[in-house]
Amino acid sequence: MTENTGTPIAGTLGIADEVIAELAGYAALESYGVVGMAAPSVQDGFAKLLPMRRLQRGILLAKGDAGALVELHVVIENGTNLSAVSQNLADSVRYVLEHYAQIEVEDVTVHVEGIHIPKPSAQGGPL
Repeated sequence: MTENTGTPIAGTLGIADEVIAELAGYAALESYGVVGMAAPSVQDGFAKLLPMRRLQRGILLAKGDAGALVELHVVIENGTNLSAVSQNLADSVRYVLEHYAQIEVEDVTVHVEGIHIPKPSAQGGPL
């Protein structure tokens, strides 16, 4: 077993865009009010909720002058404050990418592609 002496190792480390997108996607899903990721292109006025294995499709990455530009396409829970959820989501994604992946983030843009309204229960409970 090798012992960590704290000496830096020369070289560079590259992180694939897919890994960055997955980190951003998982951070998004952990944010309050976010139901899931949506495909960036809405067809027929309906946002398609993406399954867990396709989170990356709801995230667009680009390189800006001062760091990464992140665009998130999400579906938000009905009844939540869209502004507060969007701000918390952007802050959470920025924190995860800057602290865990150690990449500079220039901007996080949140696109709310849809609102999730749960189906009424079949038990006839209160609405």
